[in-house]
Amino acid sequence: MNPGSVIALIPARGGSKGIPGKNVHPLAGKPLVAHTIEQALQSSCIASAVVSTDDDRIAQVSYEAGASVIRRPADISGDAATSESALVHAIEALRTQAGRLPDLVVFLQCTSPLRRTGDIDGAVRTLLEQGADSLLSVSPSHRFLWTENADGAHSLNYDFRNRPRRQDMQPQYVENGSIYVFRPQALLDTGNRLSGKIALYKMDEEAAVDIDSLLDMRLAEMLLLDRSRHSRSVG
Repeated sequence: MNPGSVIALIPARGGSKGIPGKNVHPLAGKPLVAHTIEQALQSSCIASAVVSTDDDRIAQVSYEAGASVIRRPADISGDAATSESALVHAIEALRTQAGRLPDLVVFLQCTSPLRRTGDIDGAVRTLLEQGADSLLSVSPSHRFLWTENADGAHSLNYDFRNRPRRQDMQPQYVENGSIYVFRPQALLDTGNRLSGKIALYKMDEEAAVDIDSLLDMRLAEMLLLDRSRHSRSVG
């Protein structure tokens, strides 16, 4: 695999209503954001890990974990700010610093810390092998989905009048928010992390844990500690 210049971008703002200081909240013995930084730096294809933040504490933790930091302005750091706005700002800052764009950007959300060793390399490899322009990570979904409008409730992904067995359903996936890979010029052109030919990188169901509450944090910690115990016992 020869992916060229690949940068990991990790947006991590300071404000969080569900868990104050969420991105530096302890998880299995280290700040939440440090898990994602370490995963990026363990990847064989990532040249550097860059954290975009408006917060001094997050910046310090990120430096200590081995990442470089881009300070994000306040107008794209509030609750209404999109991830795309932070990504565009960081990519333009990187272009100013390096004089060129990286070949690929791997966007990692630190609220999705349950990536496994090799997932980042696997995602980049999938994009390159499929000749895709962008990629998102997904987890399998076996749920029967419904929606509701003025006419009542409606099944979305199956016919309730002819209920299939789950194993007979067409494979479906949920966007798990863990890994996105894209060509940075495409983001600048479209304002979207996903464009052109889109590929999927399939992960297990654990990867769909997204930390938004203390319950999510406890679940993630339980899974990480269980994974660590299993690795020690196998070793």
